[in-house]
Amino acid sequence: MTLEEINELNPRTRILVTGGSGSVGSEVLAELYLHKNWYDVKILDRNTPEVLRKLRRYRKDFHLILGDITNSLIVEQAAADVDFVIHLAAVIPPMADRNPDLAEKVNVDGTRNLIRALEKLSPKAFFLYTSSVSIYGDRVQSPWISVDDPLLPSEGDYYAVTKIRAERLIRGSRLKWSIFRLTAIMGIQTRMDPLFFNMPLDTSLEIATARDTGYAMVEALYHQDEIRGKIFNLSGGPECRTSYREFLDHVFRIKGLKEVVFPKRAFAEKNFHCGYFTDSEILNSILHFQRDSLESFYEVLDKKGKGSTRRIISAFNGLIKRYLARKSEPLKAWRKGNKVHIHRFYYSQVPR
Repeated sequence: MTLEEINELNPRTRILVTGGSGSVGSEVLAELYLHKNWYDVKILDRNTPEVLRKLRRYRKDFHLILGDITNSLIVEQAAADVDFVIHLAAVIPPMADRNPDLAEKVNVDGTRNLIRALEKLSPKAFFLYTSSVSIYGDRVQSPWISVDDPLLPSEGDYYAVTKIRAERLIRGSRLKWSIFRLTAIMGIQTRMDPLFFNMPLDTSLEIATARDTGYAMVEALYHQDEIRGKIFNLSGGPECRTSYREFLDHVFRIKGLKEVVFPKRAFAEKNFHCGYFTDSEILNSILHFQRDSLESFYEVLDKKGKGSTRRIISAFNGLIKRYLARKSEPLKAWRKGNKVHIHRFYYSQVPR
């Protein structure tokens, strides 16, 4: 009997995915869609034109619930009669840091809503939560990270604070649960957001691809006993380690932006997360998801970037860099003499 035939005889696993339109959520849904006859999938996401566009291909086969995770009635509709939950919905940086009240409402209160609804309507469900390695804080000087390290979010990182609070809610719940703390997740659609100036160039960086991360989330379905009640760092492993300076250099050249040349003080010197993980193999030994490497990521990015778009970017690379530099929060703080933000971003003192 084939695996497909076995699944036809057994009840289909009922899965809820929150935040399915995000970079990781899109990969989770793509994995589930490969075997759509095995699962009954609900997707809870916001009712916006962008979300509807991204989820359009799934509307026929999956049950799309449009609404806010802070709405208890909507959440109860989503949480009823499910076996497994992949909770990805969150307000992320830079919005989370610019609007901490919204981040608290969605990331903490929304998670509380979901837990309560599951305890009431699907008490046997397994809850898989995506946290963040940002909760470890600045590790430029001590780059090796393990899951037992102190949780010391960087100054001003309200997103990390909400992730810590949400983790506490989950650990105190009556549900079966596991927490994956995600490293820097890179996809081929990753944008050159001005937030990238907040990371010091000397940061040690161990990425994971969005493709591998989505695969890990779905593979967790089949390893619930092994991950239950445990917290893991999810990262790409040794083949995905580099420095932020080297990573940017590769990405800039692939995109047609040439060298990473910006004004002095454009990049922060401290107070941003990321590093290498001493325990990145632990989760991989269970889920076997580390398929991509930095080199394979660069190759995919290179293939995606070929054509007229790269030639246009290359022709205007100086103009684009000047535009990006004007968005640098560290540089703006230095030029304006903002003592609070200068202390946040630099070891140096306020310019005279």
